Amino acid sequence: MKQSEIFRDNADNCLQLAERAEGQPAYNRFLRMANAWTALANEQEWLDGEVPPVPARILQEQDA
Repeated sequence: MKQSEIFRDNADNCLQLAERAEGQPAYNRFLRMANAWTALANEQEWLDGEVPPVPARILQEQDA
């Protein structure tokens, strides 16, 4: 399993915990954790060369 997939699994777990959270502070905390894991997954995909460093939309605008 790729590291980015592990990070995304962690994000999914945090979202599940957020759904079961008791109270808004806990919900917000789990949501922030899920967002952080997703950001790490995106960064890892970039580091692994799976996605370009610049979004394709920006590259297309530069070619126009």
